[in-house]
Amino acid sequence: MAVSIIIPTWNEAACLGRTLNGLQGLNPAPREIVLVDGGSGDRTLAIARAWADRLPLRVLQAPAAGRAVQMNWGASTARGDVLCFLHADTLVPDDLVPLVEGTLANPSVAGGGFVSLMSGPHQTRWGISLHNALKTYYAPLLFRPHLFVRGLRLLFGDQVMFCRRADFLACGGFDPALPIMEEADLCLKLCRRGRLRQLSRVVQSSDRRVAAWGTLKANAIYLMIGVLWGIGVPATTLKRFYEEVR
Repeated sequence: MAVSIIIPTWNEAACLGRTLNGLQGLNPAPREIVLVDGGSGDRTLAIARAWADRLPLRVLQAPAAGRAVQMNWGASTARGDVLCFLHADTLVPDDLVPLVEGTLANPSVAGGGFVSLMSGPHQTRWGISLHNALKTYYAPLLFRPHLFVRGLRLLFGDQVMFCRRADFLACGGFDPALPIMEEADLCLKLCRRGRLRQLSRVVQSSDRRVAAWGTLKANAIYLMIGVLWGIGVPATTLKRFYEEVR
């Protein structure tokens, strides 16, 4: 299975070079890396294009801003059998490609993701990282127990979500109307096609949001959004509590 890595970006100049540098070490390399920008006003595009001769990288401009729109746009142009959605502030293990391929070699598995270790220049957020890993299991168990027993796990963007391109297209991809929780929504749709797995391997994600908000506020917002989404509050309402941090 050929793997296409899709990276949505918006004003990611501070993180993007580090992430692309990490992708140089993937062994084997992915078939392609598709970077889809949502209208950055910083040096994001310049950094991406500077890497185009060192990576199998294509740089695209999305027709509209919004992570779901950007990831759908990248998926529509992808040539690989597998789609792997990577945030621009996240580092992945060197054996990402065989891990993804090996997981999806099981026909009963529709998709998966990793354990996200949230860290920054000054500390690693062990408590939040542990809670986020556990939330993958307890959130569907609490709010969608009938789907949990069928293999539903709730995966989020910083967990580097992946699935077969055919399954992604068959279930309609990300909902472009959702400004937040688009990955959780996709999990609900993919679960109809097979089990979802959280691999026992780590990806490293930026703690910039926690650093900006503070630990107590960040935990409160994450918990509130998860509970409200679980009981059916629209994502457009939840977005009001989830400000962008760059």
